[in-house]
Amino acid sequence: MVRVRIIIRKVIRWWKDLYNEGELTYSRDRVVECYLWSYTAYFEKEHTRARMILAKIIALIILTDDTYDVRATLEECRKFNEAIQRWEESAISLLPDYLKKFYLKLMDIFKEFEDELEPHEKYRVSFSRKAFQILSSNYLQEAEWFHGGYKPTFKDQVKISTVCSGAPFASVGLLVGMGDDVATKEALEWAISCTDAVKAFAEVTRFMNDLASFKRGKNKNDVDSSVECYISEHGVTTEVAFAKINSLIEDAWKTINRARFENNELLPAVQRVANITASMPLMYGDNKDAITFSDGLKGIIKLLFLKPILL
Repeated sequence: MVRVRIIIRKVIRWWKDLYNEGELTYSRDRVVECYLWSYTAYFEKEHTRARMILAKIIALIILTDDTYDVRATLEECRKFNEAIQRWEESAISLLPDYLKKFYLKLMDIFKEFEDELEPHEKYRVSFSRKAFQILSSNYLQEAEWFHGGYKPTFKDQVKISTVCSGAPFASVGLLVGMGDDVATKEALEWAISCTDAVKAFAEVTRFMNDLASFKRGKNKNDVDSSVECYISEHGVTTEVAFAKINSLIEDAWKTINRARFENNELLPAVQRVANITASMPLMYGDNKDAITFSDGLKGIIKLLFLKPILL
């Protein structure tokens, strides 16, 4: 318990440096929730390094999502994505001051990931960086749709928004700090290809989030959700749309379960993806978004990380 508290304090210190010095206070402050989420992928002591890296990656997903959705203008979104695709320090000339700081922090964080790894492991960070660049491109597509007043088809919306859930990036990220028996090149290539279990993880995350967001009410900068697109495209009631989305969640779970039996060599990676997918009812169950409105997680966080276990 003491060790866990020390680790959480380290993550919080890292977050405060990024959040405050990067001038990112427009974003959600959810670093402990990010650590909780990473904990669902692997709780074992030997995976502390992997857990900390994944917690930071989940935090980056939230920060980048909020930058595209809440803070940046459309032109700033375009420039930010261009800089992320170039991934070189000189690209800061494209950006306004507040994004310059965030961009440099991003580059530093991925360098920190490399520093956490052994020499033969460092190549893994190139996979996570590529996954982040893919995420950024999809965030930009959502911004283009929103600012252009465009309503995508249900199929197109799901294709983009599942990537924007952050699940594909997280699937790559959860491997970065793992041991050589799990984080193989084959496993990283499987994760970044966003097929079978990774795609299903993204669908569960996206659809459960959309159901929760629809119940809560739409924010002014939100692109149309899968629920809204399905209702509009098929002319159905909310109840019918919810039933359809829930059936797609069930199908995604079947895909994850099948993937656990299809390739023994990938099973350790698939199992970690299945673990974190299983946390989605905790984060979005009962059509509630516990990441955006995190009061409901406070009791769980206290039980897991603050209260000692009596033997």
